[in-house]
Amino acid sequence: MELAHQAYWAITTVNADYNEARKMRKLQLCEIEELRDEAYEYASAYKDKLKKVHDAKLRKKTFEVGQKVWLYNSTLKMFAGKLKSKWMGPYVVRQVGRFGDVDIQDEQTLKQQTVNGHRLKPYLEGNDINNLELDKVGYILRQVDEEQP
Repeated sequence: MELAHQAYWAITTVNADYNEARKMRKLQLCEIEELRDEAYEYASAYKDKLKKVHDAKLRKKTFEVGQKVWLYNSTLKMFAGKLKSKWMGPYVVRQVGRFGDVDIQDEQTLKQQTVNGHRLKPYLEGNDINNLELDKVGYILRQVDEEQP
């Protein structure tokens, strides 16, 4: 009796109704598709929130004609020396474009070039540091007492 029951179970499992199996498979595929769409929506919402947070932290760089700036040397990105600076300069701003392009000129060689404003940062001389506002620098400068050796 037990052997006959197991044989009957095996036959019904193997000889399943193909129409029913087709419906079950379609249902599973639809569920997978819904899960994928939901995951895509969550990922998109997360990226949007992350972009808003990142954009809120960005500071707008504004350059004026005659201002001294540093130029980022992107060729040193891959093979920079341990103590070699990635900033070249100082350069003088000659013209500021509407779309972030800045014309700069080297003070020593008088060579002019146009670069993206993202590659520039202000050049601060010794007398400029004492007159800075805190939010322009981004960190607190400690004043050294003249009395200390």
